[in-house]
Amino acid sequence: MQKHQFSEKPMPAILALALAAVFSASSAISFYKWKKKPMESYSKVKELQKSLNSALEKCAAERQGRIRAQQALRKAVVAQAQTESENSDTTSYPMAPIGVVQSCFSTRNGTPRQPLLVPLARACLIFDSTRVPPASLEGLEEYSHCWIIYVFHLNTDLEKLWKHPSKSKFKAKVRVPRLKGGRRGVFATRSPHRPCPIGLTVAKVEAVQGNVLLLSGIDLVDGTPVLDIKPYLPYCDSIEGAVVPNWVTVDSMLSIASVSFSDDFSSSLESCWISVEKKSLYSSPDELKNLVKQVLSWDIRSVSQRNRLHNDLLEIGTTDTSNSTLDMDDSQDGEAADSRELMYHLVLDGMDFSYEIDGNGNVIIKKVRRSSSVSFGNEKRCNYSMWKDKLE
Repeated sequence: MQKHQFSEKPMPAILALALAAVFSASSAISFYKWKKKPMESYSKVKELQKSLNSALEKCAAERQGRIRAQQALRKAVVAQAQTESENSDTTSYPMAPIGVVQSCFSTRNGTPRQPLLVPLARACLIFDSTRVPPASLEGLEEYSHCWIIYVFHLNTDLEKLWKHPSKSKFKAKVRVPRLKGGRRGVFATRSPHRPCPIGLTVAKVEAVQGNVLLLSGIDLVDGTPVLDIKPYLPYCDSIEGAVVPNWVTVDSMLSIASVSFSDDFSSSLESCWISVEKKSLYSSPDELKNLVKQVLSWDIRSVSQRNRLHNDLLEIGTTDTSNSTLDMDDSQDGEAADSRELMYHLVLDGMDFSYEIDGNGNVIIKKVRRSSSVSFGNEKRCNYSMWKDKLE
């Protein structure tokens, strides 16, 4: 009995040793597997990183090749253009309008000399959908204003662009309205007659719809080709402490004492409105009347008109020229009705507004009629109903 008990006594120790050996072996195997797993992951990451670097190098090489090909193509195109042009010593760049303006200003006559002077002046900028997808305008409505780069397409001296500089006869100095015709270097002014007839203006963004942009405060004539637009950024576009010459800040030369309407003007406007309403950007004759008043609150006459002596007008008025047009500046027409008055014309939205201005700067708008010089034909025009929800 005692021998039996002695033989069974070491069994728990043996089992414990066996279990310890098994646990140690299992731990060793687990540790090996745990150590092997991150090594395999590291190797895989390294392999993927190598593959990515190879792809990036290939992409960079392709980009460099594409850039070199584009540069070579540009040089070839420029070289071809230079051989086909008389002006072979000047590099040119191919540019085309991305859109066209439908403006309330039917002619250059009366179009403001600067932007935002006439808040009610509206225009639609219609983009060429083949060049500018509607998605290009996404986010533009979040800005209050935008810059517009355009072409002075109605300049009377555009033929000079195709001549050699030695034969173009571009004027280095131009007459400035605020200087009573005094001259300044063209680059010290915003004259449209420039070596490159490109204009820059700012306008208020009213709304965006598809590939059409509604603007206000514009100084663009109907049909103006647009090259580019950029959002207005106050933090960098408005320069604190900017300095300009004194003559730029003098407004007395262009200010008008008062604007009034004749007794029968409203009836003539109501009659004319019937035929233009469907193609107008304005809601009513009264709103259009306010536009006319804003435009004529600035003296839109040319320098030559303002400097013309009253005696000359009297002399013209004594002849039978009641229906003739004075040979003044191409930006404004005047008619000598009789020896006491000179009738001027403002064309807005296809309507011809006749007005007088006395020696004290008082404007009297006489009547309105459909303009015979402006015809929209079957052209599809933006109108007020298209933007009604945005403008109300």
